[in-house]
Amino acid sequence: MSKIQVMDEALANKIAAGEVVEKTMNVVKELVENSIDAGANEISIKLLDSGVKEIEVSDNGIGMDEVDAKMAFERHATSKLKNLDDLFYIESLGFRGEALPSIASVSNVRLKTSNGKVGTLVTISGGKDMKVERCDLTKGTTITVSDLFYNTPVRLKYLKNLYTELAYTVEYLNKMALSYPNIKFTLINNDKVLLQTDGNGDLLKVIYEIYGVDITKKMIPISGENDDYYISGYISYPEVNKGNRNSITTLVNGRVIKNNELNKCIIDCYHTYMHKGRYPVIVLNIDVDPILVDINIHPTKMDIKFSKIDTLKELVTKLITKRLEEITLIPEVSVRDNYSLSEVNRQIRSTEEKHDIKPKEKNYEEMKLDFEVQEEKKNYEKKESKKLKEELPFEVEQEDEKVSRIKKMIPRGVVLLTYIVAENEDGMYLIDQHAAAERINYEKILKKMKEKPIIIDLLVPIKIELRTDEYILAKERLTLLEEYGFTTEEFGFNTLIIRSHPNWIPEENAEDCIRKIVDLIIEKGSFDFDQFIWRMAATTACRMSVMANTYISKEEEEWILENIRYCDNPFTCPHGRPTIITYTKYELEKLFKRTLD
Repeated sequence: MSKIQVMDEALANKIAAGEVVEKTMNVVKELVENSIDAGANEISIKLLDSGVKEIEVSDNGIGMDEVDAKMAFERHATSKLKNLDDLFYIESLGFRGEALPSIASVSNVRLKTSNGKVGTLVTISGGKDMKVERCDLTKGTTITVSDLFYNTPVRLKYLKNLYTELAYTVEYLNKMALSYPNIKFTLINNDKVLLQTDGNGDLLKVIYEIYGVDITKKMIPISGENDDYYISGYISYPEVNKGNRNSITTLVNGRVIKNNELNKCIIDCYHTYMHKGRYPVIVLNIDVDPILVDINIHPTKMDIKFSKIDTLKELVTKLITKRLEEITLIPEVSVRDNYSLSEVNRQIRSTEEKHDIKPKEKNYEEMKLDFEVQEEKKNYEKKESKKLKEELPFEVEQEDEKVSRIKKMIPRGVVLLTYIVAENEDGMYLIDQHAAAERINYEKILKKMKEKPIIIDLLVPIKIELRTDEYILAKERLTLLEEYGFTTEEFGFNTLIIRSHPNWIPEENAEDCIRKIVDLIIEKGSFDFDQFIWRMAATTACRMSVMANTYISKEEEEWILENIRYCDNPFTCPHGRPTIITYTKYELEKLFKRTLD
């Protein structure tokens, strides 16, 4: 008797469900995507016990007739693919035809749908015993999924606790709301509203509903295109950051996706603005011809392949870097009072007047935020004199092109042997002496690294002993050091000799800097050349800069304050820590109760 046989359909559906349905969020995802594909502009999701007990998704889409309602529960039944060519030009969110039969095989499902001509009610338990009845004609579809995994207890056992399951669902729906600001989403769990958008198409309003007013005020609009991609969305000021990558939302043709290569590109744009392990808040919409992407990689359809990823990364880097360079990034110390509320209300009113929107009798959370970000400062002031330019730690090729990004500051002293206190007509500043000096030296080093190096011979060569595995990596990458002016030799077993170094390495602590640089080239894992150059410059700048808890003279204070103004990015050190914060005149007066506005 043969051992190979065709699986029972119910068993095959349960196996397929293991790939499509792992948690309650997967059920919500598949049903919401079907609603969007059906043309709905209002979608309501109601959960009982985070969806473990019951999930109900209702929409006002085109609905189905009786034949389609029954066919929807058949494996590989779909209205979105007709032939092989359609697979390479997918514009819908769903297309596999696996979601409903997979969900139905591990739960009890009730589908109520109408196309405006006939109403159909379908009930099915565990993928079996389908019942079909007539119902009312309310156009749209409501699907209720109850007792998830009731017939697969092992999978039910491995569901997370209710709070974790709910968190997954909320995170997904937040991203869908950001992807489709023109759709009204409502999420309710145990009769408590967790998310509600008004579907008016304003992406910034959706960001406000999800992240709140403080983050929304610190979001910067971006947009741009090349021959293959059009990008729009919002990026956050570097001071607004999170401890994980979940705050980065990337959307391709309306689909929420996760692409490690694209996320790395975004994070790299912030690498000298933000401390390691912190991530910006990003909402990036990418519009592209469907033929240039492949979404048929995984059943969840969240992974995606780009056929021209290099041009996409180039555009993303250009747009984000340009916007970060255009804005003033000095964090302001705010006073926690009603000022923020009144300011946002002012923004809302100005936007309603601009678009001739009649005020609605709604609460504050439903009002419209101003689409334009109010936190961008005015353009940089021109350089004041040729003498000032000559005092910079690096040369400026053309006088009229170099501008200061911060107004001139007058030093008033140093507190805690670390923070320079300064002022100008806008307010008071606190400058981290080490971070600021590190930024100045970092940009000076980067400029010198682009030039032909001046070699400094060491009177006493530096000997560096390594482990065997480290020595192998070092030998492979020594050419990098030689390109930048280092002279190296192999010396005995697992030992390197450094005989000379470029002039941008400070002589007084050359050995310390060189040992740190060698540590960089022997790191295991994938080697990123651009990251190596940045880290080599940042490491050297750190070692040659005045440290915290160190006394500095008045002249050194003035040198730091003057030179930081003319850096390309004066607002953070190379490792992403802030160099300067400010108390505006208004905030100081508010603190001392000199103003009651």
